[in-house]
Amino acid sequence: MKHFTIFASRNDINDIETTISDVFAKGYEIKRDDNDYFLKSKTLFSKHKITIRVASEDTNPDYFANNIPGMMGFYDRIPFEDENLKGLVMTQISVLNTMFAIETEKDITDGQLQLFTGLLSRIGGIGFLPNGILLDQAGEVIVYPDGTSGPSNFRPHACTRKVLGPEITSEEGEQRKSKTIAYLSERGIPFIHGLPQLPRLKQCQFKTKEDIARRAVSLLIVIQYACDVAQGEDIQGSRDFFTGMLQKFGVEKYLSENEKELLQDDEPAREEAINISWQYEAYWALIWALGLVETLDFPDQVCDCDYAIKVVSNCETFEQFVLKTAMRSEEEIMDEADKIYRLHWACVNSRIKGEEAPAGMNESIVLERRRGLFWIIGHRDEAWDHISMDT
Repeated sequence: MKHFTIFASRNDINDIETTISDVFAKGYEIKRDDNDYFLKSKTLFSKHKITIRVASEDTNPDYFANNIPGMMGFYDRIPFEDENLKGLVMTQISVLNTMFAIETEKDITDGQLQLFTGLLSRIGGIGFLPNGILLDQAGEVIVYPDGTSGPSNFRPHACTRKVLGPEITSEEGEQRKSKTIAYLSERGIPFIHGLPQLPRLKQCQFKTKEDIARRAVSLLIVIQYACDVAQGEDIQGSRDFFTGMLQKFGVEKYLSENEKELLQDDEPAREEAINISWQYEAYWALIWALGLVETLDFPDQVCDCDYAIKVVSNCETFEQFVLKTAMRSEEEIMDEADKIYRLHWACVNSRIKGEEAPAGMNESIVLERRRGLFWIIGHRDEAWDHISMDT
């Protein structure tokens, strides 16, 4: 095997030279000619050369127009043993916009393959071998050419450019972005300028105070049920009690699809219950927006669950709860949404590199805070269970 190809969905390729240098600098001399990289080994007795050709939809649109349909056709013909996995693979291929074609003079050695998968991990793409094996960003097999599933727990990734199209910029968005970057710089948290602006306030569809309050109360009640499920409590008794609480506050109609399924399932999945219980952090963002939490502290510690419960449990009716709230300004909420968006990128970037999240952040807290804030601002008008988490 002399070829190894990496495909990715990226906003830009501005950081590629640094990434290649980080992966190969110890063992190779690197020369660049435009978007081609020529690597020559530094060893005295075993000279070998590697060429990495980088292309994106911006630099070589014809390549993607001609080759992505063929790649989709190839995997569409493979008899996947797991149809759901096939759908995930096809979704990933449909949003690819960057290619790294790696060529060696001789067959790829184990050491070189390890470097290539290291590059794959840093880029956050998928690896394509000449025999049709597809690898995830950790180098685990997604699928073999005969359709057999590999060990990878694969999930597709799409950059914001593929989801949103070309970035629409504004002075307001740039000011907000610059303010967040200054905040990140003060704390030594990495960032990229290429991560797009969030929309202007006028382009968002902010939820009303009443909408946020209903979401907060219904979510908190379901979280309590999810915690009981996760801890193996009496399911039927817990379900009856919390269904009654939903009815008491008049919010049973405001559950998300995942929440409804958890409540209605005779044998609720513990894993799903744990996922929903983490949404305490999304709930925390909701009650912050309602003025019931003074500040959204740095996301390195879980929220105060006892206080989170009391802000609702101390009320007898939904109307009494709403009377306690004082909605924050759209500007303040949007600032926090932009901050959590860029903090999420920093967490994902570190995870791809196999590093701990910077500044002690907990990525699960960041992700759920983002869910709550992005739902409030109406980003892309997405449902609660399907808030996009692209970075």
